[in-house]
Amino acid sequence: MSKDTDAMKEILERQREAFLTAPAPDVAQRREALARLEKVIRKHRDDFCDAISSDFGNRSRHETVAAELFLVLESIRQARSKVRKWTASERRPTSLAFLPGRSMIMYQPLGCVGVISPWNYPVQLALGPMTGALAAGNRIMLKPSELTPLTSELLKQSLGEVFGEEEIAVVTGGPEVGRAFSGLPFDHLLFTGAPSIGSLVMKAASVNLVPVTLELGGKSPAIVAPDYSLGRAANAIAFGKLFNAGQTCIEPDYAFVPAGTRDSFVEHVRRQVAAMYPTLADNPDYTSIISDRHFARITALVEDARSKGARIIELNPASEDLSGTGKMVPLVVLDVTEDMALMQEEIFGPVLPIMEYEREADAIDYVQRHPRPLALYYFSDDRTSVENMLSRTISGGVSVNDTFLHVAQEELPFGGVGTSGMGCYHGEYGFRTFSHRKSVFFQRRPNAIDLVRPPYGGTIDKLMKLLIG
Repeated sequence: MSKDTDAMKEILERQREAFLTAPAPDVAQRREALARLEKVIRKHRDDFCDAISSDFGNRSRHETVAAELFLVLESIRQARSKVRKWTASERRPTSLAFLPGRSMIMYQPLGCVGVISPWNYPVQLALGPMTGALAAGNRIMLKPSELTPLTSELLKQSLGEVFGEEEIAVVTGGPEVGRAFSGLPFDHLLFTGAPSIGSLVMKAASVNLVPVTLELGGKSPAIVAPDYSLGRAANAIAFGKLFNAGQTCIEPDYAFVPAGTRDSFVEHVRRQVAAMYPTLADNPDYTSIISDRHFARITALVEDARSKGARIIELNPASEDLSGTGKMVPLVVLDVTEDMALMQEEIFGPVLPIMEYEREADAIDYVQRHPRPLALYYFSDDRTSVENMLSRTISGGVSVNDTFLHVAQEELPFGGVGTSGMGCYHGEYGFRTFSHRKSVFFQRRPNAIDLVRPPYGGTIDKLMKLLIG
């Protein structure tokens, strides 16, 4: 372990020396670095699809292209086109008492940034933050997940083709390497993963007073209003729940529907699952669970709920046996209660608890009395209802009348609140996260401050009376 730690410290020291030598890359240099990152994705598109699918056992190539490669390419495209605007200094108003001085904000690279990325979207959640950090002019060290070893090695090899380690370095290894990585004296550290690990990362970073951005998760609700089509809501929620087999930090964790509509909603979900995945076992579009350990964890949540009175409904259109495939049959869970682990922990799998509410205020109250989620999905065509939901609930982000899509908007910040995270990135917000906003004041002569220096006398008294009464 000491050898790994020493190697990481040596890489960080080389990055810091390189930054000190060239601390302010110009716009052309930043665009060129982003172009190299884009080259990696385009050149290794098929390699990434193959590696991720192998790491998962099966991962839909279409989901990889859409949710990993396309989103990062869009992020790079936007950053390259807007980085000149982002880096421009901003004039700020100067208080009357300090005129004719001038105030401005300038953006500087922080220096050396650490990124710890998870297994569920091993390319997007590694290269997405990297895009913002490069646009801001930083050096980067990446620690990808050990649960996707082929993808992690591919990231290391492909990035190494176009970046020297003094620009971008990838370090691989297990939890011990991750713990040591969290304790390095970066200028900023971004972590994406479980809240339980996020707290450990934050604790390790605090030793060196390293600021952190934490992208965590939580139980993101989907709430269907009485005015909205059950069928349309079911289609969107089923898609969001089963994309990547539910292994998504912003997947709809559970659903609330109006009282008396639950059984109808379940049938709509059943039909949508059958339409999307008429078969499961050999279907390349349906993704496997990442590991036996995670499969067992999800199964234990379901069995705990069953033992406490929940009703479990399998959505298996072709009635297949999925044993040995690494895939899990999509499940709907009814009659859930607060004491079930399923309603206390983030599910992160193809299991959808469904609850009913008598009044929409009850659903809002339920959400507000639980840890703040990373996402919230609300289905309504009534403007007043939508505004009420947005104003009364607190979540990292919201998609109205769909799932997921807010995360694909580069002009919107992506991040959590409370236990679902702190800080944000994407687009300009990522650039700002990885930049130092330096306040600058330019003094001019003559100015009013010349009148308030000792020795104090009648002039200062008159000036203070004029300024504060």
